[in-house]
Amino acid sequence: MKNTATLLISCPDRKGLVATIAEFLYRHNANILHADQHQDSENNLFLMRVEWDLHDFNLNPDEFHQQFEPIANEFQMKWRLALSSHRPKIAIFVSRYDHCLADLLYRHQAGELHCDIPLIVSNHADNKWLADAYRIPFQHIEVHKDAKAEAEKDQLALLRHHHIDLVILARYMQVLSPDFIRHYPSRIINIHHSFLPAFHGAKPYHRAFERGVKLIGATSHYVTETLDDGPIIEQDVSRISHRDALEDLIQKGADLEKIVLSRAVRWHIENRVLVYANKTVVFD
Repeated sequence: MKNTATLLISCPDRKGLVATIAEFLYRHNANILHADQHQDSENNLFLMRVEWDLHDFNLNPDEFHQQFEPIANEFQMKWRLALSSHRPKIAIFVSRYDHCLADLLYRHQAGELHCDIPLIVSNHADNKWLADAYRIPFQHIEVHKDAKAEAEKDQLALLRHHHIDLVILARYMQVLSPDFIRHYPSRIINIHHSFLPAFHGAKPYHRAFERGVKLIGATSHYVTETLDDGPIIEQDVSRISHRDALEDLIQKGADLEKIVLSRAVRWHIENRVLVYANKTVVFD
């Protein structure tokens, strides 16, 4: 298990940023393992991810905050420090479709996702058997059309009780309210069964089939108050033809959904994603 720290930064672009950050880390005996940066000239924005070995590093997190804050203030930085030793707590929301849930649970058990999953929440009881198979608590909270606020109140109470850091919508077929989303800004990841911005909303495979498209896709994005319009983390596509029936599109799409969602979750957990201007930078 690696023992590293990762610093994520966004700020107005100006000279000296990389040199200042590198000099600070060198001064405190950091061995930099990865460093990547991106300049958005249109927004005059600098974004950076730097990861270093903590073996000989001479600042603990509190000391780092105190020592780095003057530099952050000088360069007007928004920044976050993350430690590889931290295992974020993730809640998975699911409805009836089980393919994304099954894939995430398998990858977690196989060690691909460095996190804890203390909770699975569903508005249907269909997938309780899958949660039981992986020995993860399953909470069935029905969502009635005229009582969504009450259901979300119960869901939020569960998330607080389990100290959840990230919510994954693994084909959860309910629209979250703005109030729910405000509790987890840039910490709710959804999988949409379409290559956004095409075919947003319900039944995208049906509409893609009706249009005779030659490519279908899947999109994983952060959830915002505007439906299917949050910052995109990952996308992928699969070629189809006139020989594919609607059922073929749905099956091929399900394979894409699993891969795209797992990538997005892993990159978020590994602190590779920076959000700005309703977009993301995903660092290698």
